Amino acid sequence: MPRRPRASTAGLFFHVVNRAAKRSTLFETTGDYTAFEGVLDSAVARYRVSLFAYCVMPNHWHLLLSANVDGALSRFMHWLTTTHARRWQVHRGLEGQGAVYQGRFKAIPIGDDHHFLWVCRYIERNPLRAGLVSRAQDWPWSSLSRRRDCNSSPLAAWPVSCPDGWTSLVNQPQTEAEERAFKEAMARGQPFGQEDWCRAVKKQLGVSRDGARGRPSKPNTCPQQMTPDPLATRR
Repeated sequence: MPRRPRASTAGLFFHVVNRAAKRSTLFETTGDYTAFEGVLDSAVARYRVSLFAYCVMPNHWHLLLSANVDGALSRFMHWLTTTHARRWQVHRGLEGQGAVYQGRFKAIPIGDDHHFLWVCRYIERNPLRAGLVSRAQDWPWSSLSRRRDCNSSPLAAWPVSCPDGWTSLVNQPQTEAEERAFKEAMARGQPFGQEDWCRAVKKQLGVSRDGARGRPSKPNTCPQQMTPDPLATRR
């Protein structure tokens, strides 16, 4: 069955995740993590894509991105994953020994409101959620650790104002209901945002209720409803 085209509409924000094949460990040493960050930085410099948040975990990684031109996101992701996989295999002497990643990356559009901040928190608190650190900022391989403020290079300026005390906010737990809604959206390939926005984006991208393209979406199918964060204000 042919793969459907990957959504990469310019101006939309996407949460992107990819995992190691067979649940193996991708990153074992400091060198492994820093090598991936180097490839990530090169990809940002090479393509017209803005990077807002990221976190590199032992067997997967999360990115929050926006393409500045149509098609840039797919080109960015292809170069990032193939370049990293090739270098990873060469470093270990495993050329031709099978896939490094489990498959194509997964990506869903994210609303440019409090949902954007929620996803940034979700990404940056991953190591804390996994019990790898006692404070999210202590994990070296994430935008939270790397960022001096909310808009440090190579990280792009956010579409909403960064709340005061962001690091403390990241360290606060997110509710099970919110996390469940977000994971449901990822599993179904659905946008994550306000109901009206979700319907508009699904129509724009040709995404149906179950995430497949080409079939009309049913009304009121956005799987998540979140209370607006009063700290989130548009720029």
